[in-house]
Amino acid sequence: MTLISSFLLLAETYCRAAGIAEATLSSRMFRDGKRIGQIREGSDIGVRRLDVAVQWLSDNWPEGFDWPAGAVRPEPSTKIAEAAE
Repeated sequence: MTLISSFLLLAETYCRAAGIAEATLSSRMFRDGKRIGQIREGSDIGVRRLDVAVQWLSDNWPEGFDWPAGAVRPEPSTKIAEAAE
């Protein structure tokens, strides 16, 4: 599984678990409602920005839902989750 496919799996799973649209998650993470869709369509994302996005997901993962198998989960951070800028 590539890092991008892993991230997209996490985003899809988060959206289902939280009951939100992908655009809503994208707005929360990137302050851009179209960014996840652009990544899905092949747009590039920097490694640091991707790390911040996955950390955001880990920090904000809905309780009671399993993290997808095969996707590496970073330890939740102790600071307040910020947008993945």
